[in-house]
Amino acid sequence: MGSSVNSVFYAGSYHPIQAGSIDGTDILPHDNAVYRALLCSNAALYDPFGDPKIIGDPYCTLFVGRLSHLTTEDTLRKAMKAYGRIKNLRLVRHIVTGASRGYGFVEFETEKEMRQAYKDAHHTFIDDSEIIVDYNRQQLMPGWIPRRLGGGLGGKKESGQLRFGGRERPFRAPLRQIPWDDLKRLGIPPPPEGRYMSRFQDPSPPRRKRGSTEMEDTQKHRKGSIEMEDTREHRRRRAPSHQHEKSSSPQHSLREERINKKHNRVRHSSREKKRLSSSDTSSIETSYAGKEERHHTQSSQLHRHDRWTPRRDDSYRD
Repeated sequence: MGSSVNSVFYAGSYHPIQAGSIDGTDILPHDNAVYRALLCSNAALYDPFGDPKIIGDPYCTLFVGRLSHLTTEDTLRKAMKAYGRIKNLRLVRHIVTGASRGYGFVEFETEKEMRQAYKDAHHTFIDDSEIIVDYNRQQLMPGWIPRRLGGGLGGKKESGQLRFGGRERPFRAPLRQIPWDDLKRLGIPPPPEGRYMSRFQDPSPPRRKRGSTEMEDTQKHRKGSIEMEDTREHRRRRAPSHQHEKSSSPQHSLREERINKKHNRVRHSSREKKRLSSSDTSSIETSYAGKEERHHTQSSQLHRHDRWTPRRDDSYRD
């Protein structure tokens, strides 16, 4: 348990009681702000993903604090682009006055560029103000509670609300007996005995879980392939029968030409049948009319011969 003064450790998750302890072993809150943060944590009153202004990839986003109130977005962008390509930048301002709150968030194009800025930009100067940088704990640190609700990290001695476990104020290695049972009962992570770090070592930001990301991408790809196949099958079933013969093969045009010829022959034959039927009907009507006319002529001739007509040589003698 006894360790050197330079042995420290950092918080992997946030617990309000532990954050208020210099060695991470306290089991009781030591100020009212810790009580407030503990209440918010237990009642789940704070949603780290509920801020609509937060956009971008948290693994590529860097927190920049202790900025001068004279620093603008252009000044911050000019200073931070020395460490990589900036994709998005947000300087947090007062909602009423519009004045800078002294911190902001910078999103880089890649995670590698963010890590480079995390390493090199810490304790540099912008507008004569020494800044601190950290990873996006709001979205990447489990159980995070912000400073305005009694949580956060760092702080000043004058405020009486120091918070430990972060990059600026890590936990010191415990010099007293560790209450293992009480820490377990309260859900506080215990100190990593035998695995302390040096005070001069920088903690590494959390890395993206490659395995889970690849698995999610694979599942999304499989799901998309299945949905695409179902859509194709649905379209194939709804398509007309003659469309099933269409394909991307070179024989597509030949098949289509054969189908068109067949349809043309059918249309031609139907037209020919109609023409023949109409001509037959007209010829029948014509022949019937001729027969009627000949019959009428013969009948008239017969009737003319049957009638008696007086001749000149005929005379009635008394």
